[in-house]
Amino acid sequence: MTILITGGAGFIGSNFIFYMMKKYPQYRIICVDKLTYAGNIYTLAPLMEQKNFRFVKLDICDREGMYRIFEEESPDFVVNFAAESHVDRSIEAPEIFLQTNILGTAVLLDAVNRYGAKRFHQISTDEVYGDLPLDRPDLLFREGDALKPSSPYSASKTSADLLVLSYHRTYGTPVTISRCSNNYGPYQFPEKLIPLMIARALADQSLPVYGTGRNVRDWIYVEDHCKAIDLILHYGREGEIYHIGGHQEKTNIDIVKQICKELGKPESLISFVADRKGHDLRYAIDASKIEKELLWFPETPFDDGLKKTIRWYLANWEWWKPLL
Repeated sequence: MTILITGGAGFIGSNFIFYMMKKYPQYRIICVDKLTYAGNIYTLAPLMEQKNFRFVKLDICDREGMYRIFEEESPDFVVNFAAESHVDRSIEAPEIFLQTNILGTAVLLDAVNRYGAKRFHQISTDEVYGDLPLDRPDLLFREGDALKPSSPYSASKTSADLLVLSYHRTYGTPVTISRCSNNYGPYQFPEKLIPLMIARALADQSLPVYGTGRNVRDWIYVEDHCKAIDLILHYGREGEIYHIGGHQEKTNIDIVKQICKELGKPESLISFVADRKGHDLRYAIDASKIEKELLWFPETPFDDGLKKTIRWYLANWEWWKPLL
């Protein structure tokens, strides 16, 4: 079995590669990554000498280059993690997000059709649905809900999802999509909330929180996400969308306070800054479909996952410090 993983030098992609290499040592893993600021080749250093692993520096928008990889490797599965994913950056420069997240996905789908992979799996986000009100904890995103993206980032991911589904209907392309809640864990670029707050707290710097910090997100430990993708690849139904959620909703301010507590830092470091444009209020996932069909359940309680994440950042200064 050969799996082509795009965006594999990024946060979730690299964790997925480590997970799959450990679980399926007989598989061949091909990692394609453009190595933008969020892709770190040093993350994959322990794998570079393994015979069943290959790394290729390449932009997924490079049609000729991607076709060459498909010709050389004939992948059975393609998992597309490659994406521009930071909302703030999408507000400043939307075009980059449209290029990678939509046109890049189209190149991969065309390659799958041309060379005959068994499955194309698109990694998406719960942000395609927009947001939920804070005063309705009973409401959850479900797979059939209307798509109402709030930012250029989420709009680009929504467009990519629709493109994937259109290829399935028009060409019969064997596809699946997963939409996940907020991930955290090792190897996350320190512009995202949890690693950013860990890094700044360790340096006794101010901890900037948007607005009042009452925005709510559902959190999932990255390894639990990887296990879900593995199940979808091997047992998920073609043409289906699966939600992957942690059932662990937290306000941003509570997470920052918890990080302060774990690191023994004063909450006086917290500062409130002007809110993000179009800031979504609440994300919450209904993951009952994947739980019923594939018997997947999140395994890591948030408190345990946060402790593990903090320990990793404390033990791996050499990985994240240069990124600041």
